[in-house]
Amino acid sequence: MPDHSSSPAPRAPRVLVIGIDGVRYDLLRELPTPHLDSVAQAGFLTPVEVAPGTPTMSGPCWATIATGVGPAKHGIWGNNFTGHRLEAFPDFATRLARVDGRRTFVTGGWAPLMIQQDGGALFRAPGRLSFIAPADHTPKAWDDCDEQVTAEAEHVLAASDPEASFVYLGAVDETGHSLGCGSEYREAVVRADERLGRLLAAVRSRPSYAAEAWTVIVVTDHGHVDAGGHGGNTLEERTAWLACAGPQFLPGRPVGTVRHADVAAQVYASLGRPVDPHWTLDGRPFGS
Repeated sequence: MPDHSSSPAPRAPRVLVIGIDGVRYDLLRELPTPHLDSVAQAGFLTPVEVAPGTPTMSGPCWATIATGVGPAKHGIWGNNFTGHRLEAFPDFATRLARVDGRRTFVTGGWAPLMIQQDGGALFRAPGRLSFIAPADHTPKAWDDCDEQVTAEAEHVLAASDPEASFVYLGAVDETGHSLGCGSEYREAVVRADERLGRLLAAVRSRPSYAAEAWTVIVVTDHGHVDAGGHGGNTLEERTAWLACAGPQFLPGRPVGTVRHADVAAQVYASLGRPVDPHWTLDGRPFGS
């Protein structure tokens, strides 16, 4: 009989989703984003079209990303979440925590995502949640907030053991709204990439990293017009993007069309968690 005594143990699956709000896809080619590039080179980076009928606003786009269903199901059509159907279509962190008892972690500074404000929270009951509010709605205050969010996530990712995490960075979007898509906006994108690098380094610093299989997904919700702002139907507003690296993806292999609703489905797939057909997800794992 064959000797399997030396067969390596399967690595424990882990997923990290980093949401960077409002980053224009067309500007990524112009800016130094080495950490995003490293994710893309290990897997892929692809444009994502905001689904027809979905407003190019943060609320409905992040809700689709987190739940795996579109606005017709999750019920979020704007940045006020009143009237949502999140109990029927919960976010992936809450579903994993409630149904499977998985360890999940969510952090960020935009209130409707995290707490009961403006009809929120989108992330209803993850295993661990850290809400860090900006001191004001200015680019500087949001940059400070993202710095605190990143530091918190670094600590949790390095020292704890969440199986699925979501980290939200909002300074790029706030800069676009306040100052347009000029030099300050571009600098905000570069700083977001630096923070992405710190999160990746925190994952790699884990004592158990060699025994883990990490899938990293980096995604934006929508773009901006040149003058700043979104909510319309221009190509710049409707074109988002997503980068992913993980054990299921070979560098440079095409994955076909990727949609926002596919993110939650991929989180479940990366964790080896079969999707219950009663969840009626609109998304599917990348490349399937």
